[in-house]
Amino acid sequence: MNLAFNTSLAEGYSSNSQIARLLTENWVLNNSYCPCCGEIPLNEFENNRPVADFYCKKCSEEFELKSKSGKLSKTITDGAYSTMIERINSDNNPNFFFLTYTKQWTVNDFLIIPKQFFTTEIIVKRPPLSETARRAGWVGCNIDISKVADAGKVFLIKNAQTINQEFVKETFNKTLFLRTKSKDAKGWILDVMNCVDLIKKETFTLDEIYKFEQKLKIKYPNNNFIKDKIRQQLQLLRDKGIIEFVGRGNYKKVNYGNI
Repeated sequence: MNLAFNTSLAEGYSSNSQIARLLTENWVLNNSYCPCCGEIPLNEFENNRPVADFYCKKCSEEFELKSKSGKLSKTITDGAYSTMIERINSDNNPNFFFLTYTKQWTVNDFLIIPKQFFTTEIIVKRPPLSETARRAGWVGCNIDISKVADAGKVFLIKNAQTINQEFVKETFNKTLFLRTKSKDAKGWILDVMNCVDLIKKETFTLDEIYKFEQKLKIKYPNNNFIKDKIRQQLQLLRDKGIIEFVGRGNYKKVNYGNI
């Protein structure tokens, strides 16, 4: 991938936001590929489409692009809160590309969060705009990507280093099974994935995961078999190649190139 933007496209523009939008979208069109199937290039939807920016002709995955200058932060500014919640709960919510770039207009980070990792819990409601604002009362939102499991943060470029395309495709496709799960079943899987991520070492034990029992009990107060549910999710994650079982109650994390 060429990490430099085509800055000649910005000639005649004075708005920084317009320039950033133009350059980042052009870069994605000319450099990215579909993380699901590897198809090159992606295609652009017509302007002002409310749901997504790009799509793949081969596998029909859809993508929305969010970009910002500087380093990748825990939260990403998004649009209207109500619209975002509605999209998450719909059948046609897109995957999200997040792109950060330097002052020299070069890519620093470029990652995708697959749509199955978007839940209402990662959407943070912002205070309404003041009565004196042009859009008084409007309520926006932020996307808190720190609450997304590591397996759901798939880097195509990290710290200006391109990640192997086959590795990206493998990582993206490993979690597609989540799209077939009910809301409740997916919630349990994602919660246990996040518990695994909170253990800051490569290997962990069943007893270490059990330490999150009370945290999960607060979220699922009517479930009296929390440990059973934890083991059930660990077995599923093992079967899907997201963690490895190494014996005697010990597990190993699979590296996603995103730590």
